[in-house]
Amino acid sequence: MPGLQRSNVIIIHPDLGIGGAERLIIDVALALQNRGHHVTIYTSHRDKAHCFDEARDGTLDVRVRGNTIFPAHVCGRLHILMAALRQLHLTVSLLNELGSADRSRPTSEKKDGSVSEEDCDDIFIVDQLPACVPVLKTFGRPRTSRRQRILFYCHFPDQLLARRDEDGSILRLAKLLYRVPFDWFEGWALSASDRVVANSRFSRGVVREVFGPTRLGDVEVVYPCVDTDSGPTIPEKKPAEALWGEKKILLSINRFERKKDMALAIRAYHGLGTDKRRGTRLVIAGGYDNRVQENVQYHQELDDLAIGLGLQTATSKTVVSALSIPDSIDVLFLLSVPTAFKETLLAQSKLLLYTPINEHFGIVPVEAMHAGIPVLASNTGGPLETIVEGETGWLRDAHAVDEWTAVMNKVLYGLSQEDVDRMAAAGKARAEREFSLTAMGDRLEKEISTMLTAERRPFHGWQQVLVMLALSGAVLAVVVALLLRAT
Repeated sequence: MPGLQRSNVIIIHPDLGIGGAERLIIDVALALQNRGHHVTIYTSHRDKAHCFDEARDGTLDVRVRGNTIFPAHVCGRLHILMAALRQLHLTVSLLNELGSADRSRPTSEKKDGSVSEEDCDDIFIVDQLPACVPVLKTFGRPRTSRRQRILFYCHFPDQLLARRDEDGSILRLAKLLYRVPFDWFEGWALSASDRVVANSRFSRGVVREVFGPTRLGDVEVVYPCVDTDSGPTIPEKKPAEALWGEKKILLSINRFERKKDMALAIRAYHGLGTDKRRGTRLVIAGGYDNRVQENVQYHQELDDLAIGLGLQTATSKTVVSALSIPDSIDVLFLLSVPTAFKETLLAQSKLLLYTPINEHFGIVPVEAMHAGIPVLASNTGGPLETIVEGETGWLRDAHAVDEWTAVMNKVLYGLSQEDVDRMAAAGKARAEREFSLTAMGDRLEKEISTMLTAERRPFHGWQQVLVMLALSGAVLAVVVALLLRAT
């Protein structure tokens, strides 16, 4: 946005793994860094073998803090408590570093009248977990020469993502009581932000419903993006370069989590029948972390489902092994597919299957449209805002497997080359117009500019903490007692 001066942008994200939220925050950093802002990402965890390229190759300044005192979980439980404590630890380290930098930086004025780094405004961008926001608001003291604001990028309320389906009534009650203070804390901490944005109109509606229509002020939408200046751009598919002997590829990309419902893709693919599956392959690729029990379990469940339906399967963890699988394999599972190979898959696939219901946004359909392949997605959530029915893809009921099979059949055998080219061009044009890195940068700078020109949102919530700490202590005591009784 013209007129927005260079700022010091500090991004706080819990875990820089491989996933939609991580891709989004990397793109936020890139969009602002490309516009001349000084960007630093602080995180509590980054595995250089399991993160996006920009988080490890020096493109972005990534600093790992808050990972030396508190573990990520305790015996597979207390994830949200540990995440909050790790973020608070990170925040203390961050504020100490900023204070030390201010004390050691010499004061100087540039002769050309431009803004020196010490006079830049400080912009904190926080996403996923708001535990640090009240601390930043209270203890992050800007110097008189600069302004300081906090922007929270809300993907979805955490309290709606938490699983509450524990086995046994005692454990369910314990989980319910355990979540009470954290559900309250989320809204309280969010209210300390100077501005809140959401990743889609769908998410914004849920945020307003959960936290109230006025508590967080005007919540605007900043769509995630794809880098339309690079990546697949509908390349010519030369036979020598085609994957798996020019098999027709149906592609599903998501993390290996049950809520992503990749089982729908397997069932719909099976519905094609033996003859129409000949010369095709369903590729299920996505984020996979051996540390996450659900990833391991769900991959096995999907494999068992496919085998039970009479489909031949294989699992690959490397590109080399993926390229050498037998021709007879119907379903190929790719675990944590590298970015470059994902782009190759997108460029050579016939259809992208996006199976989650009520997905908050969903960046993969946009990546597919940019690559020039149509998308078949659930007619709920974010895809309603990204996919144009019949132009860039199709929206179908995720419970109607036969409808998904029918679209697969149409794409494989019913579309003319003219139809394919038309949808490819429409998808690419829509991705570049609405969901490019440039478009995201424009919206981010607009929100930052609006935030800087307004007074800081007042925050007087600390007295509530004393009450909640007392209540939380009582609740946690009950939870521990129930857990001990259950074991």
